[in-house]
Order: sequence, then structure tokens, then C-alpha cells
Amino acid sequence: MKNLIVILLLSSFLFPQSSSGDLLNESPLTPIPEEMTFEEYRDMNRRLTMGLLLTAFPVPGLIHDYANEKKTAKRIRRIALGSVGLIIVGGSMAKDDEGDWPKSNYQVHIESEGEDNETRYEMIPTGMEGSTVSYDLKPLYRESSDGTGGFIALLGIGLLIADIAYDVYHGAMIIEQKRDAVRYKYGKQMNFSFGTEMNLKNKYAGIKIFYNF
Repeated sequence: MKNLIVILLLSSFLFPQSSSGDLLNESPLTPIPEEMTFEEYRDMNRRLTMGLLLTAFPVPGLIHDYANEKKTAKRIRRIALGSVGLIIVGGSMAKDDEGDWPKSNYQVHIESEGEDNETRYEMIPTGMEGSTVSYDLKPLYRESSDGTGGFIALLGIGLLIADIAYDVYHGAMIIEQKRDAVRYKYGKQMNFSFGTEMNLKNKYAGIKIFYNF
């Protein structure tokens, strides 16, 4: 909770124009039904704009944390960590994902063998003078690999994007659903009544509206 407060305070400084007033302001104090729990009160006062503002921080799961969906937030972070792991593994595999050298029917000349800049040439005979054979050097190129490393890295990137999108979309939906559920539940219990008020001395007349739970 302390970390969330720090993030919200930083948000108020970094994005002062993103919303009107103090980001940490609560709703105006109003009568609360006796049976309303503290968690329902918090659900009713969560702001969708605040949840979306948390997307400015590259930490998956923040919106579900704000919506008090702790288990879902943890799952989102685990998936994000796994996605980053796939990206790292795939990237390292892609560097070593070079294909094999093709086989040749001719003698092969190798330069810088075993190094990153290794090159190979086919020694194709072109003529013979006495006991000396002349050759034409034809470059050889590695055969293309199956691209497993690149595929794994792309899979990780795709999962990470989907994970963040789920946090934003589903988290915002949960915030709205919880707010609507609390307002609907206790809104049905509100009983409105009307009463007239008149004061001849002050020449005042009006109508008062009362609501009770």
C-alpha cells in the first residue's frame, strides 16, 4: 500500500494536468449505510482515471492492484516475468542460431576458423600448369537456420503485450463493475421522501428532500 501511495504522489507531480484537483481527493463525505463494509466503500470510491494513470508506469498488474485484485495482479506479473525470460532466451538463441556450413564436393579453404568472422571457400580447379593446380575460390554461406530463437523471442514479446493489454482492459472493467455493484446495491435501499417547509415570518417556502437507508 505504501508503494502505491508513493506512485500516486509521483503521478501528481509528473502529470499535473491529467486530471482536475488533487489526485488523492476522496469523494465528498456523505451518509453511509450501516451495513456497508469498508471494502465496499473503497470499491465505490475507486476512480477509473486513477487506474488508467497507473499505466504510465511500466509495471504489469498495477491496475488490478488498484482494483484490489491481488491474486490476478500476481498472475499478471508472473506472466510478464515469463515473457521477459522468453525474450532473453530467444535473443541469446538467435545469436547462436546460425545454420551449418554446406557440404562441398571440392576442397574447402577456411579462414579465421572457429571465430565469428569465419569464412569458407570452395576451391574449384580451373587449370593446371606442370604440377601446379590453379583454383577459383567460390564463397560458401551458412545454410539458413530454422529460426527457433527468433520465434521464441517474438512469442515472449507477444505475450508481454497481451499481458499488459489484459491488465489495462480487464482492470478498468473490474473497477467499473465493482463501483456499479456497490452503487446499485445500496441505491435500491434509498428511500426518498418529500416535505414542505414554510416560514411566514421570513416569507420563505420550499420543499425538502430526505433520503434514508
